[in-house]
Amino acid sequence: MSKKVIVIGAGVAGLASAIRLQHAGYQVKIYEKEALPGGKMNRIETNGYKFDLGPTIVMMPEIYREIFELCGRNPDDYIPMERLDPMYRVYYSDNPNEPYDISSDLVQLAKTIETISEEDMEGFFLYLHEIYKRFMVAKHNIIQRPFRTSRDFYNFSMLKKALKLKTLDTADHFMSKYIKSERLKQMISFQTLYIGISPFRSPSFYTMIPMLQFMYGVWFIRGGMYTMAHAMERLFKELGGTIRYNQSVQEIDILNRKAAGIIVDGKKVAADFVVCNADFPYAMKNLVKDRVAKGKYTDKKIDNMKYSCSCFLLYLGMNRKYEEIEHVHHFVFSDDLKKNLHDVFAGNKLTNGSFYVYMASKMDASLAPDGKDGLYILMPVSHAAAANYEWNEDTIRDYRTYILDTLKKIRGFEHIEQDIVTETCITPLDFESKFNAYNGATFGLMPILSQSNHMRPQSKAKHCDNLYFTGSSTHPGAGVPIVLLSARIATQELMQDDQGIIFDYSGK
Repeated sequence: MSKKVIVIGAGVAGLASAIRLQHAGYQVKIYEKEALPGGKMNRIETNGYKFDLGPTIVMMPEIYREIFELCGRNPDDYIPMERLDPMYRVYYSDNPNEPYDISSDLVQLAKTIETISEEDMEGFFLYLHEIYKRFMVAKHNIIQRPFRTSRDFYNFSMLKKALKLKTLDTADHFMSKYIKSERLKQMISFQTLYIGISPFRSPSFYTMIPMLQFMYGVWFIRGGMYTMAHAMERLFKELGGTIRYNQSVQEIDILNRKAAGIIVDGKKVAADFVVCNADFPYAMKNLVKDRVAKGKYTDKKIDNMKYSCSCFLLYLGMNRKYEEIEHVHHFVFSDDLKKNLHDVFAGNKLTNGSFYVYMASKMDASLAPDGKDGLYILMPVSHAAAANYEWNEDTIRDYRTYILDTLKKIRGFEHIEQDIVTETCITPLDFESKFNAYNGATFGLMPILSQSNHMRPQSKAKHCDNLYFTGSSTHPGAGVPIVLLSARIATQELMQDDQGIIFDYSGK
C-alpha cells in the first residue's frame, strides 16, 4: 500500500509538492479552502474579462517547465509560452510621455541604457558581472537546498561560499556603487518589490532579480498566469491525485510529536505525512496547536517577525482596445521613489505611489471580450497590521483616484475613467481573509537577512515528525520560481525521511 500524504492548500507550492509526491508513488490528497486551484495564482472572471489575480511576470521558465518534464510530459502541451520583447515599458511621472522600453536583447538594452545615462553604461555591465557571480553561488549552494540543522550552514565550506554573497550590503547601496543615475537605479533596484521588500532594506543579492530578466528574459504563458495553476491541477489529476475544494482545514492533527493527519469540518482525516502550503505564520498560529510542535514559532514570535508589503489591485474591464498601448507590462514610477517606499513600509497612506499595469489581453485576446482590453493595476502598499490607516471605501477611492489621475497623463490612457465597464479590487484585507496571508502580507515573511536562507522557516518541521512546510514564507522565499523550488525541497525532505534518499545539493 502506498503511503498517504495530505497537502494543505492548492497554491503553487502545494500543487507542485502534490505532483512530485504523487509521481514518486505516494497517494496524495489536497485540501483547499477555495473553489479553485492556484492560491494567489488565481483568476477573476467578470463579464467576459479574465484577470490573473496575483503573479503575472514569468521569469526562469525552465523552473515552470521542470514539474511537467519530471512527469514525462511536454510542458508546451500544458503551459505554452513565448518570450516578450520588450519585456516591459517604464514611465517616470515627471515626463510620462517619454517612456523607456526595456529589452532583454543586450544590444537593444545597451542603447536604452545609453539613452537614460551614457556615463553609467560601464557600471551597468559591472553590476551584471558582479551579481551574476553571486547568483551562481546562491543557485548552486543555497536556494536549491534545505538547512536541516545549523551545521548545514555553519561549516567552513558553506560559510566561505556565503561570504561571497556579501549579504550585509543593501540593494540600493550596492547599485549606487555602479550606477549614479537615479532613474536607472530605480528601474533596476525597485524589482526587490517582487518579493515584498524595499531596495533600501533588501540584502543586495536580491538585485539578482532584474539581472535574471536582463540575461534570460520575461515570458508570457498563453491564457495568462492562471494557465500554470490550471495545468498543474490537470497534471496532478492525470497522475491519480485527488483535490477536495471548499474544505477548510482547522488543525494539523499531531500525536506524540508526529503529524497524523488533519482535522477538517470537525473530523479527523488520517495520513502518513502532512505537507502544509498554508502561509507559514498563519499555519503556526492556527493549524499547529501542539505547543511542543511549534518549537520557537510561538504566537509571540510570529507576531514579532517582519512581514513583506501588501498590494492594492484594480481589475478594470475596458470598453475598447488600447491600440496605442503596445506592451503587456508597464511600470509607472512616482517622482520620489524613496519617499514612496518609506511610506509603504512605515505604514503611511500613500499620496504619491508607484504602480504596475498588466494588459494580458495584448498577448491573448481571449482574456477579454472581442475588441476590448482588460487592465490589471497593482500598487505596493503597507500590510494590514502596519497600516496607520483603515482599509475602507475612502481609502479605496483615494487610491483608485490617484492611480487613474496618474494614468490619464500618459498618452493612450487619457480617457481611462470613461472607458471602464467593469471593476473589481483587492486590498490587504482580502489577502488576509481569502488566502490566509498573515497580516495580509502578499509575499509572506519579509526576506531581510535575519529571515533568509538558514534563518528562514525550513521545509522540515523541527519539533514534529512527518510534517513539512512549503510556500513563500519558507526557504528559499517568495516569487513563483522560488516557491516552486520550495516545493522541490519539501518533497525531497519528505522522501529522505521516508525512504532514506540522500539528495545531492552540490548543484553539479
